[in-house]
Order: sequence, then C-alpha cells, then structure tokens
Amino acid sequence: MPAGNQRKHNPYGPLHAMHAGLAETIGRWIDSEGDCATAIGSLQLFRRDAPSDACACMVESSVVFVVQGAKQLLVGEQAFAYNTERFLLNSLDVPARSQVLEASPQHPCLGLVFKLNMGVMAEIIAQNSLPPPRECAQESSTTLGSMTPVLLEPFTRLLGLLDEPEAIAVLAPLIEREIHYRLLTSDLAARLWQITSAGSHSHRIARAVHWLRRHYAQPMSIEELAAHVQMSASTLHHHFRLLTAMSPLQYQKWLRLNEARRLMLNEGLDASTAAFQVGYESPSQFSREYRRLFGVPPRRDIEGMRDRALPSRATTFPN
Repeated sequence: MPAGNQRKHNPYGPLHAMHAGLAETIGRWIDSEGDCATAIGSLQLFRRDAPSDACACMVESSVVFVVQGAKQLLVGEQAFAYNTERFLLNSLDVPARSQVLEASPQHPCLGLVFKLNMGVMAEIIAQNSLPPPRECAQESSTTLGSMTPVLLEPFTRLLGLLDEPEAIAVLAPLIEREIHYRLLTSDLAARLWQITSAGSHSHRIARAVHWLRRHYAQPMSIEELAAHVQMSASTLHHHFRLLTAMSPLQYQKWLRLNEARRLMLNEGLDASTAAFQVGYESPSQFSREYRRLFGVPPRRDIEGMRDRALPSRATTFPN
C-alpha cells in the first residue's frame, strides 16, 4: 500500500489536541464550579460540573469558547448551542439566559470568555485596509462561528501567560490584538464589520445600548435616544429589537430591575429605596414589574436568595 494511503489526514487532530491542552490549563486554574477572573482583564474562565436549567444573565460583547462539554445561550426566542466545534459571539451587551447542556464532575464543562474591544476591531480594519466581506451578515447580536486551529492558537498562548505573570503587561496586548485580527478573518467577519462600521444600523444600536447602560436610572424618551444615535424613532425601535430581542424600554427596565435586585441583596437596601435609586417613581409599579420579571415580589425573592446561600456559608464554619 502506498505510504500516502496508510494514514489519512485528520483535520480535527490539531484542534482536539488544543482543546485538551486548554482543558488541562483551565482545570488547573479553576478546580471547582464557578467563574474565575484572571490577571488578564479581558479573560475569564468558567467551570460547570452538571447540566443546568437556563439562568438569566447579562452577556457582554465577547466570544465564548467551550473546550470541554457544551452550553447554549437563549436570546429572546433564539437558542445558540455551542461546543468544541462552534463558538459563541456576542457583539452587544444583552440580557439572555445561559444553560449548560453537557457536563459532569468527571468531565466538567470548561471554557473561557474573552471580552471584545470594538475600537481595536475598527482600528485593525482601518490601519490594514482589510477588504470588507462579500457576504452580508444577519442582523443579530449573537451568532455562532466555526472553531479552527488558527483561531484557537493565540488563545492557547494567552492562557499560557497566566503562568508567566511578569510578561502579561507586555505580551497580552499583542496577543489580544492578534485575536481580534483572527476574528476579523474568521467566518464571522461580516458580523464584526457590521457592528464596527460607523454609520451602520448595528453601530448606532451599539451606541444606544452604551447610553442606556450608563443612564438607565434617567427618564428615557425614545425620540431623544433616537436623536442621540441619529436614527428615526421607528428605525431605532425596529433594529434595537432585531439585535437585542427587546425594545429600548424593555432593555432599560431589565437593567433597572437587575440593579435594584443587586442593591437589595448586596447592599441591604429595602425595596422602596432600591426602586427610587434605579429610577422608579412608584414603589408599587416597581413591585409589579419586579414580580413579572423574577416571578416573586422583591422581599420574598431576596429572602429566598439569602436562604439558599446559608448552607454554603455554614460550611465555612465547622462544628
């Protein structure tokens, strides 16, 4: 048999080896279920030991890689399942629900979140005269891309810097820039061009999202927000819903209610004080909308979360 026929080329071999290496590295840095910030500001690691129900979350502008197991993100009525072959791209900060699909204590779901810098994206496009993609991207804040060795390799080097902390300040920015370039040459290039192109609908919605996150407690007029991003009110409403699965008013309400929940749980504020602090004028309206989002009134919700946290706290104080 000719030598060339004795062993077929396996295009997934290098990718599988990279995933195994990254799983080993992530497992060393996070040995119990949860999320782990790192010394690299743009990089977060995660571990999940069992499948889960969908949990509410706010996803930032980021890419999410799973190197072992599987997860999915639900944005509105759409579900985006990702694993070692597909990665998740979020081009805007949007409310969503995250769910673990495949995980066990022996083979936990392991992965990383890398926060994107759209300014770096735009700079790379401008400085290197990159040609625009031929295809048009579907207008959505979340999409899936194909994992490739070329894309995964700089992430391997970025995680490697965690073992060389003195080199992070010098080398991490270079690798992060390379990652943004690799994403701009991936199968999601069209989506990234769309969100970084000044004047595009996606770019203007991104500006609207940024304004709402900074000013959620202020009264909002759709007309004023539309004028701020140089769109008509109807166009703003249409494209905002396409990208976030919410209207601007629903987005602001989600931000307000989740911040009020944080204030009550972490800072001990009562419901009325938290409501006024996030921009509500009527405690009764706040209570109604809180119950509609979280399923229970504010006080009962906070008491329930504190009760559920008690067993884990008690374990830190042996008998």
